[in-house]
Parts: sequence; structure tokens; C-alpha cells
Amino acid sequence: MENEINLRNYAYLGDAVWELYIREKTILMTNNAQNLHKLTTNYVKTSFQCKLLHELESELTEEETDLVRRARNLPIPVGRRNMQSEYRQATAFEALIGWWYLNDKQRLEKILDIIKF
Repeated sequence: MENEINLRNYAYLGDAVWELYIREKTILMTNNAQNLHKLTTNYVKTSFQCKLLHELESELTEEETDLVRRARNLPIPVGRRNMQSEYRQATAFEALIGWWYLNDKQRLEKILDIIKF
């Protein structure tokens, strides 16, 4: 299936999967809409995803590491060039989440269980 979907599309899907996962967590943390938004954005922002990817690197298989490497090397949109390194890492993180979601939901669940915040 990996050959049928490009890495940007995995990242696009992974972004949505990750945000839904975070929203499921944050709705249990507060009833205040402003706090809810702040909590959610803290966990879906580029710097947090970059940090998570770094923490997960030791857990990745060879195939997953290769996917991360290739996703990190995707061209960067012009508006994101000021934070190029973080953006590349976050894109790789989202591509990995999207790939797991479509190809190995059990692995995705295992990784999400590892992530603590």
C-alpha cells in the first residue's frame, strides 16, 4: 500500500489522526473552551511533534526509520522555511502516524500507549 500513497498524503492523514487522538485526550482534562484550545494546540504544534519523534526513534523498525527519513526530506513549503528543521521532523512524525493508521493500527495503538503527556 505504501507505493500507492505518497508521503505527503500519509502526513496529511497523520495530522488528522494525531489531532483526533489529542482531542480525545484533552476533552477529559478541562471543560473550559479556552483551556481546551490551548491544551490541544500545545500537543499538535510542530515543536511537540518534533520532540515526540525524537523520543520514539529508538522504538522504530528499519522500515519505519526509512519512512521517517524519506518524509523528512520532502520539499518544504516556502512559508515554513524559517523553522525548516522542526517542520521536517513534524511532517515525518505525521507521515508515520498516517502510515500506521492505514497499514498497522495495532502498532499505532502500541506507540500511542508509549506516548505520555
